[in-house]
Amino acid sequence: MDVKKIRDMTMIELNAELKRQKNELFNLRFQHVTGQLENPIKMRDVKRDIARIKTVIREKELQG
Repeated sequence: MDVKKIRDMTMIELNAELKRQKNELFNLRFQHVTGQLENPIKMRDVKRDIARIKTVIREKELQG
C-alpha cells in the first residue's frame, strides 16, 4: 500500500484498514502453518503495511 494513500485516510479509515490488515496477516500465518501459502513474501508486505498504518496513526495523534 502506498504511503500517500495511507496519509490521506481519516482516523476511522486508518483503524478499519489496520483491522483488515491484521486479519489478513492472521489468515496468511494460518496458511503458512498448514503449508497452503503460495507467496510467503505477502506476509512481509502485510507486516510492513501494518507498521506504516500504525506510524501514520501515531503521527496524527501527535498533531492533535
